[in-house]
Amino acid sequence: QVQLVESGGGLVQAGGSLRLSCAASGRTFSVYPMGWFRQAPGKEREFVASISWNGGSTYYDDSVKGRFTISRDNAKNTVYLQMNILSPEDTAVYYCAAGRVDPWDYRGSATYTSKDDYNYWGQGTQVTVSS
Repeated sequence: QVQLVESGGGLVQAGGSLRLSCAASGRTFSVYPMGWFRQAPGKEREFVASISWNGGSTYYDDSVKGRFTISRDNAKNTVYLQMNILSPEDTAVYYCAAGRVDPWDYRGSATYTSKDDYNYWGQGTQVTVSS
């Protein structure tokens, strides 16, 4: 079992920045690929970014590529999402998630974009971008 707690959300003007954090507890954090998803009112939860267990690989949705950066600090059991040049379209509840462990992924190349590949979820943090 992995417990995930997001923080860092809030209200920001368009063009501004926020950094989300996701603190993990429970099982060994460093073995899990991690991801960030978001859900706007009335919409499906969608993939934002993912990172492999050792940070060696990252992947972004096209809508955030070049603006958002995912990173992790395994010593602190934390994954981050740095969000720059925010727009009102980024308004959503942001969730971090811990993905399935691939015991053969020695190089740390596995990242996932599907919700089905994630087993543990945080409670979410609200990000609101005003125009």
